[in-house]
Order: sequence, then structure tokens, then C-alpha cells
Amino acid sequence: MRVDRFLSNLPCFNRKQVRLLLVEKRVRIDGKTVSDPHADVREFSRVEVDNEVLQAGKPLRHFMLNKPAGCVSATRDPQHPTVLDLIAEPDKDDLHIAGRLDFNTTGLMLITNDGSWSRRLTQPQTKLAKVYYVETEQDIGPEYAITFREGLYFAFEDLTTQPAGLELLGPKCARLSIVEGRYHQVKRMFGHFDNKVLRLHRESMGPLVLDNALKPGEYRPLSVDEIELI
Repeated sequence: MRVDRFLSNLPCFNRKQVRLLLVEKRVRIDGKTVSDPHADVREFSRVEVDNEVLQAGKPLRHFMLNKPAGCVSATRDPQHPTVLDLIAEPDKDDLHIAGRLDFNTTGLMLITNDGSWSRRLTQPQTKLAKVYYVETEQDIGPEYAITFREGLYFAFEDLTTQPAGLELLGPKCARLSIVEGRYHQVKRMFGHFDNKVLRLHRESMGPLVLDNALKPGEYRPLSVDEIELI
């Protein structure tokens, strides 16, 4: 919401007073003085006028989890443990998952209460690469890289996947880089060659790389530098 509208909605200010407050630079958002009426006020923003706190705001939270297999990428599930069950933090209902993983897929998972941040991370338009380590049942041929780079047609969604990069690491293992997150996308891409994916592990999302110090099921807060990468 625009700061002028936010202030005008309060019973203590009318529109004329709000304009004057902004012109006189008496308004602060998250500690920064603002005079632009279009400045954005979010539920997380701390808003002050003359050092009086009008909205304390919620702290933004960003966590990196090393997701184990056998865990659901959901906030609640009646049958299986969820990734949020692994997070020992208060007010977990405010958290959501930025980029889900399948039940038995492991690796980097990002959990936050910052909707703008997670959208920048996951929207296809940003073209941030998601990198996976893949192990398959059969050998991976050279034609895989060519096909993945050209894109595969998914009839169910009636679309062709964005170009993907494939780095062969061994006869039956590779590193795959994709910019989308379609339903079971990686398994379907290898399924095009009737090759079953046996292991799938997400290593990174954009510039954020899974911390090797995190064991499966462990998590930690992101650093300020990591948060600002997105």
C-alpha cells in the first residue's frame, strides 16, 4: 500500500496532514525518511511519524533447509511429515515454501514469510536457474543434452519447456539446470527417453547454493548477503 494511503486510513490524519508530513520529511519507513507518497508500506514495514511507531511490522524471515527424502513440501499433511515440521521456529503459519520439491527429492529448500522475495526467486520470468544432481537407471546418452536444450513438449500443459542445460558427470549421473518448475518436470524430461530417475537432489536456486554443512533435515537462517542476492 502507498504510504499516503496508509497514513490517510489512520484516524489521526487527514489527506492534507499526510501531504504535509511527507513534505516535511517526518515519516520513516524501516528507519528511512520518506517524502514520496508512492513509497510502499508492507505488513513487514515499520512505520514511524515523529518517532511515534504507527506500525511495528513483522520481521522478515528466510531459511535454508536441506530437505530429506520422505518429506512433503507442504505446510500441513495428514499422513506424512512436512518440511515445516523440521523448522523449530515460532509463528510457522506465516511461513511458506519458495520452490517445492517432490516427496523423495532432496536438497535445497527455501522457506520464508517474504512473498515478494519468494516470487522473485521462483517466477519463470526471472529465469533463475535451478540446478539438480540426477542419477538414472540407464545410461544418459548425448542426445539428452540436445533435446533438453531444444525443449520438450508437454502435452498435458500444452507447452514446450524452456531450454535446459545438461552436464554429464558419469554414465548414469548428470547435473541439470532448468529455469522452470513444472509438475515432476525433471522426471518427465528423462522419462522422454524411458529412463527412470533414481535420485534427484537440488543443489542451488539462482545464486543461492545449499550449505554443505547442513545435514539432511537441518536448516539455518539466510545471511543478509544471501537474502540480498535475490
